Amino acid sequence: MIAMSDQYHLIAPDYPGFGFSQFPVPDDFEYTFGNISALMNKLTEAIDLDKFFIYLHDYGSPIGLQLCVNHPEKIAGLIVQSGNAYREGMGPEWDEYIEYWYNPRPEKKKELIKFLSAEGIKNQYFGGLPADVLSRVSPELWMVDWELLRRPGNIEKQFELNCDFKTHLEMFPVYQEYFRSHQPPALVIWGEYEIFFSVKEAPCYKRDLPEAQIHILDGGHDVLDTHFDEVLTLIRNFIADHSPRSSQHGA
Repeated sequence: MIAMSDQYHLIAPDYPGFGFSQFPVPDDFEYTFGNISALMNKLTEAIDLDKFFIYLHDYGSPIGLQLCVNHPEKIAGLIVQSGNAYREGMGPEWDEYIEYWYNPRPEKKKELIKFLSAEGIKNQYFGGLPADVLSRVSPELWMVDWELLRRPGNIEKQFELNCDFKTHLEMFPVYQEYFRSHQPPALVIWGEYEIFFSVKEAPCYKRDLPEAQIHILDGGHDVLDTHFDEVLTLIRNFIADHSPRSSQHGA
């Protein structure tokens, strides 16, 4: 955000229960991607943000894509960094989770919830990276993430939200129809060593968005951590190519 603030207005809210936002999430707030997306839309209304580029990464995809589907007039373009919208991105490592979402069992939950642990969070930052890329990841990032995640009650809430990922999976055809119907400009960036959403998904965007720019970098899940300059250049060029000079915003 600092690097692009010389030209653009950038907005990056922490979702409820994430980062430094309020926690615990109120009991009357149903912890789903749809509800968080609706809340993000209310934020855009509160700050009069009527047109913007949207950055889709990880959980930001089900949240952001639902905003795109429900309010396509607001979207100037898509910046996708390991943002899942096609089944090809969810390989066999997802099978146990998908089976649990539709057939939850207490004993299986004890096994699957382990991804919300110190080792699980550390793996998000370092997993799958070769040694020459591994050295570029700041060692404190996962620790900050873990300290906020481990707040009392948060892991249960995060697992609850993960189980709602099935609604995201079910909405893939809806997202793809949005792509076909509205043809938003799209920049798709993927890490070759991504461990959660297979790099096989990246070219899938071309099916529905033939003009999409696809870039595969030799990084992992968080390519901004390891390939900052490359990603910054790609985003700057993309937004410059698709922004009316009178209105340059990012979200």
